Amino acid sequence: MKKLLMICLLAATAMTASAQKFALMDMEYILKNVPAYERANEQLNQVSKKWQAEVEALNTEAGTMYKNYQNEVVFLSQEQKQKKQEAIMQKEKEASELKRKYFGPEGELFKKRTSLMTPIQDEIYNAVKDIAEQRGYSLVVDRSADAGIIYGSPKIDISNEVLQKLGYGN
Repeated sequence: MKKLLMICLLAATAMTASAQKFALMDMEYILKNVPAYERANEQLNQVSKKWQAEVEALNTEAGTMYKNYQNEVVFLSQEQKQKKQEAIMQKEKEASELKRKYFGPEGELFKKRTSLMTPIQDEIYNAVKDIAEQRGYSLVVDRSADAGIIYGSPKIDISNEVLQKLGYGN
């Protein structure tokens, strides 16, 4: 009797486990087909180039100041040398601070990227969630991420369905 009960319990567990449904999606493919993502990327590239130019201008200015200092050093008094060295170091510090302000871990570029990308990512997440709930998927895996997926049947790829839900489908 116990053996029969154990076999029934194992069979029920196996049936429950096999009843779970899974799906794949390709986030890179989806993002390439979302025009708002491409516009946001272009905007980030433009602002990044502008800020990089500002940082490079300060670095160039510091470099020029240093070259001028090297050319004049023999004609300067100790006090003048000290002032010029301090001015050069101050300019280098300004460039470093500006670079950190724009490109640091909590810098302006990070904030701008977050403000532009979060709404797009949220929209995609909500579309995936809706499809998963409608179809009864227990798990949706991003095949473009390094999840170690060796093969995934195209039958369970919902990338195009997500794009259609977002209004970008064929």
